[in-house]
Amino acid sequence: MTDDRQLSDLNALLDVSRELGATTELVPLLEKVEHAIRQVLECDRATVFLFDRAADELYSVVATGEKGIRFSARLGIAGEALQGQTVVNVPDAYADARFNRAIDKATGYRTRNLLTFPMPGYDGRVVGVLQALNKQDGPFDACDEARASDLAMLAGVAIQRQMLLDEYAEKQQLERDLSLARDIQQRLLPRGNPSVRGYDIAGYNKPADATGGDCYDYVSVQTHSTGFLLADVTGHGVGPALIAAECRALVRAFSLKSSDPAEVLRETNRVLCDDLDSGRFVTAFFGILDPDAHIVRFLSAGHGPILHYRRLRGRCDELPATTYPLGIVPELDSCESQVVPLARGDMLVLTTDGLFEWHDPDGDQYGLERLNASIHDCRDMPADALIHELHRRVVAFGRGTPQADDITAIIVKRV
Repeated sequence: MTDDRQLSDLNALLDVSRELGATTELVPLLEKVEHAIRQVLECDRATVFLFDRAADELYSVVATGEKGIRFSARLGIAGEALQGQTVVNVPDAYADARFNRAIDKATGYRTRNLLTFPMPGYDGRVVGVLQALNKQDGPFDACDEARASDLAMLAGVAIQRQMLLDEYAEKQQLERDLSLARDIQQRLLPRGNPSVRGYDIAGYNKPADATGGDCYDYVSVQTHSTGFLLADVTGHGVGPALIAAECRALVRAFSLKSSDPAEVLRETNRVLCDDLDSGRFVTAFFGILDPDAHIVRFLSAGHGPILHYRRLRGRCDELPATTYPLGIVPELDSCESQVVPLARGDMLVLTTDGLFEWHDPDGDQYGLERLNASIHDCRDMPADALIHELHRRVVAFGRGTPQADDITAIIVKRV
């Protein structure tokens, strides 16, 4: 190689470096890399194949004459260059058994020779391979291989940088979207607790993620009594949060037409059965407090146990669910509302399983026995203070284990 050619190559690489450094989007960056390969190596076509490490595949985002190619990272000439992290120079493509003629056949293009070389990132990990096709004045030589290696290092670092920037931007956007979803979900929760003479009512919600699949609500019903809903959608995250919001809206709507908890949840169930994917369901408790008769009429759709703290006995009765979860069986015609009486000092404690299933570092769950004992210990606290104390005790029991599930609770206490 002459001194003039070396100087020319150096200037070309500097130009490429400046071009790549000034590009801030992946597809234009890949287009510039391919253009640089064609110029520096004086070839007819060029393709950048990125390495999908999770799928163990190579794929092209932009190619000269080819788009959307994806194949195993362990096959063919490109796979050999990637796995061996070495330049593969093929002077006669059709004489090499590793060459795949299918692309030529599909495009009508005739590959004579090709040079394939890996692209290392700034940390040494290969981010993909570059492939140059059909050198204009004969096969690729050792000088081309040297130029290709220099190009590959520049391109690899630039591509890896841009992919990391894109990943960061996507993560930031996701965090903004989740924050917005959380704000919307929190606004759907009650802004205060209902004031009912002779009763102390409080609710609590703490999702495990930015958004959760639990919800609670207070509902005005036809009889001017207070209804209260506790629902737990399978899973947690944005999807379950949307289902929880739908469940809340349906219960509110059907409560305008009926003051029977069973009828309200039957109608809610019919809609959810049409809307939910297979494997999704909602456990829900809907009760209506009659403060004059001192009873709660309720239906529990797969939600349980329901804890009825009885002051005179000094313990909780565990009431089971009364029908299937919502969204599984289209008709719940056989279910009827149940009645639980509340004597002075009694409480109805509704929680999702995220509270009593919290475990410590040894894997032991807090459990219903501890929860029942804590309710008895704190029986004289106001409802709101009691909920927060129950949560505090569960967290203390966990000894640093992170919250794994959404936590929601409602306490209805007769004073």
